[in-house]
Amino acid sequence: MGPNFNNISRVLSRIDEINRQFHTFQPPETNTQKSKFIDVMNDVQRARTKTKSNISGKTSYPELEDVISECAEKYNIDNELIRAMIQVESGWHTDAVSNKGAQGLMQLMPRTAAMLGVDDPFDPVQNIEGGVRYISDLTDKYRGDIEKALAAYNAGPARVDSGNIPDVSKRYVKNIMAIYRKLREVG
Repeated sequence: MGPNFNNISRVLSRIDEINRQFHTFQPPETNTQKSKFIDVMNDVQRARTKTKSNISGKTSYPELEDVISECAEKYNIDNELIRAMIQVESGWHTDAVSNKGAQGLMQLMPRTAAMLGVDDPFDPVQNIEGGVRYISDLTDKYRGDIEKALAAYNAGPARVDSGNIPDVSKRYVKNIMAIYRKLREVG
């Protein structure tokens, strides 16, 4: 049986479609040339990278203070709570990955990140925005009960709703609340 030309034709049509969609990302000097698909995709990647934060690896609060403050205000979550969560979740490592697959500063699970619209969980701005939005939603769900919201952030809302909060999640909540209280005292 020979090659299926219908499928090949569809793939080539899709490549042309993508090429047309992202034509605006090409550098001006290549606009007059017929570009290869890989060149178009590289241009798209470069354009996306320009919008990302240049912070990577180990960070600290001063480097992310503006992002944290904006998210705290936007989602009505205390700045100190966000800082405590980042400290416990990742130790301020933007590239952190847990043994269960949680990623970034606020340790978002891939499905949770996707649900929150986080395209790159290792981008600190996207990760913090997504994590703060999620804890805000959980705080609303549990009517302002921060400890329940934190337990749901760690173990999942289904476990909290069933009353089956694992011990590891209880310790997680205790640790965050201890740091949160200290940060509030310091101001």
